[in-house]
Amino acid sequence: MAAPKWITLRSQWLGQQLRELRETNDLLLKDVAEYLQRDPGTISRFESGGYPIRRPDLFALLDLYGVADGHRREALLKLSQEVWQKGWWDGYAGEVVGWLIDYVWLESRAREIHTFDNTLLPGLLQTEAYARAVIAAADFDVDVEQRTRWLELRMSRQGILKGDVPPRLSAIVDEGVLRRRVGGSECMATQLRHLAECAVQSNIEVRVLPFSAGAHASPTGAFRILKVEDPFPEVAYADTAKGAIYIESPDTERLVQTYDELRKLTLTREESVRLISATAEELLR
Repeated sequence: MAAPKWITLRSQWLGQQLRELRETNDLLLKDVAEYLQRDPGTISRFESGGYPIRRPDLFALLDLYGVADGHRREALLKLSQEVWQKGWWDGYAGEVVGWLIDYVWLESRAREIHTFDNTLLPGLLQTEAYARAVIAAADFDVDVEQRTRWLELRMSRQGILKGDVPPRLSAIVDEGVLRRRVGGSECMATQLRHLAECAVQSNIEVRVLPFSAGAHASPTGAFRILKVEDPFPEVAYADTAKGAIYIESPDTERLVQTYDELRKLTLTREESVRLISATAEELLR
């Protein structure tokens, strides 16, 4: 069954700013509709993100709302362009929930990605065999063909780390993640060797939160923080059994502080690589 229509984050962000501009100017939906010669329902859909606004209409609204600042106008025009732009991930839009497509889009635009994981390794650092085992376990009620498509999506996401201007990935991984034998000992050992290789790349930092750290700042689990170029806000993301939760700046501050507190308890980068490599060897004994 096809996934239901999803209003993307970027559509919501643009619509929210258009609504704020209208309200700041004390204009009603019918006032804007009359100016654009559209019906109020269309203006409402522009603001909800349900219908993407076209460039001529956006120019007209920016003039109506008195947006003269060049930087602000350019930011809104760039955001509008992103709403219309398609990416490779849109080929999966009918097969996965909308919030996952939003997340893949955010990854593609991020300049920094901070992750904390206490159960599984982050998708950007997974081997194909490890990812296959994870998907098979989590999506046990889905047919093999669909799981294969989801595996393709996960592995394709890793392309951002090999681009001309890759994001900086900072990953904190609980020690328990290293010792969870996903896919069996050989699969896990191969995964850990791959993780150690990734961890010495200039744009990737992996730090292990050891058992000896004891209680820590994120007992409720994994989360991500994505720092994206203007005009997009910093976004924090947490996965739940019922879907994703997105938090936008400035409300991300608490999770940013949580990440900093976790990092204080981690092993150094070099110590982490040594532990990862040693754990891989232990698995094959």
